[in-house]
Amino acid sequence: MIRVVVIDDHDVVRRGVIAYLDTEEDLDIIGEASSGHEGAALVKEIQPDVVLMDLMMENGDGIEATKEIMKTESCNCKIIILTSYYDDEKVFPALEAGAFSYMLKTSSADQIADAIRKAAMGENVIESKVATKMMTRFQREKLPHEELTNREMEVLLCVGQGMTNQEIGEKLYIGIKTVKTHVSNILSKLDVHDRTQAAVYVHRNQLLNHK
Repeated sequence: MIRVVVIDDHDVVRRGVIAYLDTEEDLDIIGEASSGHEGAALVKEIQPDVVLMDLMMENGDGIEATKEIMKTESCNCKIIILTSYYDDEKVFPALEAGAFSYMLKTSSADQIADAIRKAAMGENVIESKVATKMMTRFQREKLPHEELTNREMEVLLCVGQGMTNQEIGEKLYIGIKTVKTHVSNILSKLDVHDRTQAAVYVHRNQLLNHK
């Protein structure tokens, strides 16, 4: 049996979900809560296998409740977000908080039950609209060195080869002061503290192989 807790502040929704899941022989609804605070406390106490978590609740939202639950070392439950919202301000904070799956309330009862079974087996389910957002965000994100100008990239590669400011200036036909300015900008953009860390960054990302 898969032990499940349902957390939702809308009584009609919560009871409707529970009524359906109760008809599934392999799912055991062992608890319910109408707020994030109440739900987090309940989950810590009874240790279910899977939690169905609403996001927008008056007394403690689902994101905070998820964070609270995930802080409990003894809790190995999988949290499935079940919500009407799929905007960036809800999706990414929920996943970063530790949610295992993300589903919308437009999902069918069978889909919800299937997601619970998959979560119990370690397989997550991300609703297609949410998956699209995740992919879009991933494609938007750039590695730090991709924010460098062409000249800064040239200087970084020289740093990666262990060249001094003097040597860099001579190679690129620029003054020492200009080299120092570029190096300073590079360190800032890469979020590293010194030239050594910048050189490590070059080799870790194999930038010299693509120059």
